[in-house]
Amino acid sequence: MLVLLPPSEGKAPSGSGAALKLEGLSLPELGAARAAVLDELVALCTGGDEDKAARVLGLSAGLRGEIAKNAELRTAGTRPAGQIYTGVLYDALDLATLAPAARRRAARSLLVFSGLWGAVRIGDRIPSYRCSMGVKLPGLGAVGAHWRGPMSEALPTAAGQGLVLDLRSAAYATAWKPAGEIAERTATVRVLQSKVVAGVEKRRVVSHFNKAAKGRMVRDLLTAGSAPRGPRELVEALRELGYTVECTPPARRGASWALDVIVTEL
Repeated sequence: MLVLLPPSEGKAPSGSGAALKLEGLSLPELGAARAAVLDELVALCTGGDEDKAARVLGLSAGLRGEIAKNAELRTAGTRPAGQIYTGVLYDALDLATLAPAARRRAARSLLVFSGLWGAVRIGDRIPSYRCSMGVKLPGLGAVGAHWRGPMSEALPTAAGQGLVLDLRSAAYATAWKPAGEIAERTATVRVLQSKVVAGVEKRRVVSHFNKAAKGRMVRDLLTAGSAPRGPRELVEALRELGYTVECTPPARRGASWALDVIVTEL
């Protein structure tokens, strides 16, 4: 099982470990593309035009400190990506409190997409940074488009032969779209809240709490040691864990599955 996750906008500070080693990151096929984004981002943030850097990165006045952080990416300390990414999904996933066996499964299964790194495993050591997939860097253009070619080369191998559980947000999904037989064993998940109003069930898509529900779901799968081979087995595994799941198999070959997880409490 390969689980595709979005990063978090908020990140923990860079660690006290050794500086970044691009060649030490997982998916080494992405090395040249990573170096290109890193060079552009550092150049932008060390160029002396803070207003331009803030504009390109979409930073508010209160986030101007992110520019200095990016300027030091090559020399800043690092820590595992699983500690760098924070926020609602990662709080619910709570990697630090997983049992050892579940933590090993997380290290093998979780892949976090990133505007700067393309994608990293949770054990990869990276510094804290700011660069979303929607950024357009001056000399490189749209970051999402930059990653499509390299990702199309690297991700099929990372996907292996099992389930691909795609929990990315729309912006990060632009970097790689599963196709062909990989798409047929890929499942995306939507979280719906169910409420009964005047005796009638009403459902709505949840946004902020969508991330928490997905984090809890991944944690439960890792803790249970579930290893579904495809979307049908994923539905069965989630139902065994107590989730209410609805799905309709894709109507055509080469399409991914869409699952609805129904929750009553957020």
